[in-house]
Amino acid sequence: MLRSLLNQTSLTVAGIMSGTSLDGIDVALVRIDGCGAHAKVEVLHFESFAYEDELREKLKELCSIEHSDVSLLCGMNFAIAERFADAVLRAAAAANIPMEHIDLISSHGQTVWHIPVADEANPFLPKSTLQIGDLSVLAKRTGRPVVGDFRTADMAVGGQGAPLAPYGDFILFRHEEKGRILQNIGGIGNCTAIPASASTEAHRLIAFDTGPGNMIMDQVVFELSQGRLTYDSNGEWASNGCVNTELLNSMLAHSYFKLPPPKTTGRELFGKDYAASYLAAALERGLPPEDIVATATSFTAHSIAGAYKDFVFPEYNIAEVIVSGGGAHNQTLLRLLREMLPEQIVLTSDELGLSGDAKEAVLFALLGNDWIHGVPNNLPSATGAKRPTIMGKLALP
Repeated sequence: MLRSLLNQTSLTVAGIMSGTSLDGIDVALVRIDGCGAHAKVEVLHFESFAYEDELREKLKELCSIEHSDVSLLCGMNFAIAERFADAVLRAAAAANIPMEHIDLISSHGQTVWHIPVADEANPFLPKSTLQIGDLSVLAKRTGRPVVGDFRTADMAVGGQGAPLAPYGDFILFRHEEKGRILQNIGGIGNCTAIPASASTEAHRLIAFDTGPGNMIMDQVVFELSQGRLTYDSNGEWASNGCVNTELLNSMLAHSYFKLPPPKTTGRELFGKDYAASYLAAALERGLPPEDIVATATSFTAHSIAGAYKDFVFPEYNIAEVIVSGGGAHNQTLLRLLREMLPEQIVLTSDELGLSGDAKEAVLFALLGNDWIHGVPNNLPSATGAKRPTIMGKLALP
């Protein structure tokens, strides 16, 4: 099976993405011709499968140092893999694509903990990362070969294991005449700045995690609605509130925002515990719910725009900011970004022909495709790795 894949120049790949927002599983079925910087992608089908509320809360427990436990972690590794497999099978059926016509599955896995920088005081806390959703379970349940666990290889050569999306951003969105920033707003925000005329020179880009994306907004909406809502639909709640400047400024003083790239973050810094402390501070000030959501939304917008001004604009002349991920549906967040970035055109990847919801699943299909072809698929300029390397591990059915 593997030998036949190595001899093919065109593959049908199922890319699976489950991000830090913990909202569910994205599956993109794509046809990829070629590999590396010259790969051509056709999206055949895309579908999202929401996590049930109970599962989402269990994942939040795994992402909290106070509530996680090893038995839950062990069990969820298999449980998530079963859901990944079911999602691929259902997506293939909806697209009328027989499973035997899918050459490869490429899975990011579900991140539960990420240590981008070693704790020098503790020899048992080197830089490390953990994504669950066992590859062998996924391969056996679907009958297809699976590539996954990408981040560890980059860390093994000195990188932070993230962000990984810039590799695909470069392949799909580089432009000869326009400098572009690709801004994904999932649970965490991450950006890829690509200068004009980058051609095949991927080492010229800058990429890093800007900070919180949707996760703080989503968590406070969940808490304020007593679990009835999981996010602020279209940013409507935030649009009716006023930003508390004092609280916003205290949040923007977080040390993460001053760190220079390469840098990456996750729920370890801006997850459920951070959201709880923010909500407590807001309620102590007597803020109404709409002001609480508005301030959290403004926090995400300021952290993104501030990251550009501190680390991107001094280097590159950027004409367009292209937003994807769940945050691209938040009209209040988009409005704030447009106000803060008056010299750039802020648009969504949907406007350029690629679904913002599908983009990261497509990007991981590209990573798996390059693994098969033996092409290095990390970007040291983004992750801080000492050298290019081939990321990923293979599980056979």
